[in-house]
Amino acid sequence: MALPALRELTESARVVALPLVTRFRGIDVREAVLFEGPEGWTEFSPFAEYDDEEAATWLEASVDFGWRPTPPALRDRIPVNATVPAVDADSVPAVLARFPGCRTAKVKVAMGDQTLAQDVARVRAVREVLGPEGRVRLDANGGWNVDEAEHAIHALAEFDLEYVEQPCATVPELAEIGIRTKYMGIPIAADESVRRASDPLTVAEAGAADLLVIKVQPLGGIRRALQIVEAAGLPVNVSSALETSVGLAMGAALAAALPSLEYDCGLGTASLLAADVSRDPLLPEGGAVAVRRVLPDPALLDRYAADADRTAWWLARLERCHALLAERA
Repeated sequence: MALPALRELTESARVVALPLVTRFRGIDVREAVLFEGPEGWTEFSPFAEYDDEEAATWLEASVDFGWRPTPPALRDRIPVNATVPAVDADSVPAVLARFPGCRTAKVKVAMGDQTLAQDVARVRAVREVLGPEGRVRLDANGGWNVDEAEHAIHALAEFDLEYVEQPCATVPELAEIGIRTKYMGIPIAADESVRRASDPLTVAEAGAADLLVIKVQPLGGIRRALQIVEAAGLPVNVSSALETSVGLAMGAALAAALPSLEYDCGLGTASLLAADVSRDPLLPEGGAVAVRRVLPDPALLDRYAADADRTAWWLARLERCHALLAERA
């Protein structure tokens, strides 16, 4: 597909700043650019700290979703997990209440400003709310070294973990922690080692993970993500990058197109937003989200519009990333 002209993106572009219910990933507000293509609205929302080279791949995904039909859907609803930020244990019930019907919870751990004791208390609280039938998975975002990961996983294993996502930062470390903790029978998942790697297949080729966490924008779009899944030959879970409901619809379309979907997906994160861009946001209902396009509401786009400085910053970033995609082409 030919890259649309920059004008085709910017003439409908709207920059929004959405408040979060709870501080997440070090931010209180999620910013994004939305624009409309022939297939519908799409989203460009790489995190602010990412450089233009990395962010350009997110734009490639945005263009793919806005300008090309989505692949055929094999399912019309996607089971999703609840996402529990690094909150105090006492706050866990209120967080989980925002994810009605979800039988699985992903719990953030290994935050630099918190202790293992706090992680244990948070995970214990999640297990108590979900009960023995619920599924609990951890996401460390590469925050532990191998020794720390081994110690932490051992301390948290009593809560019957479904898997541990990105316990360590590098592929060799993931391979090592998988060996050290094999006796516990807890699978290791790779996220950053896929979406932020120069070669997203390295972790699979090294045998360093039991499953992959796939995020559609960082991998360059639905079709590219499907190619990676097929080449990796591992089970996958489709997750979000804390997008608006427009961006979550892109992830849901990817999950719908996968031949196999063994895990509840991390696509319920609109519940972490205190506001969204649609009157009909992509929120979990009965533990699942629908596979559908999301239409932004003009009044909400106005209400949550970023200020002039942030709008200019994002539009300049969009222009630079578009130029990089033109060079790649």
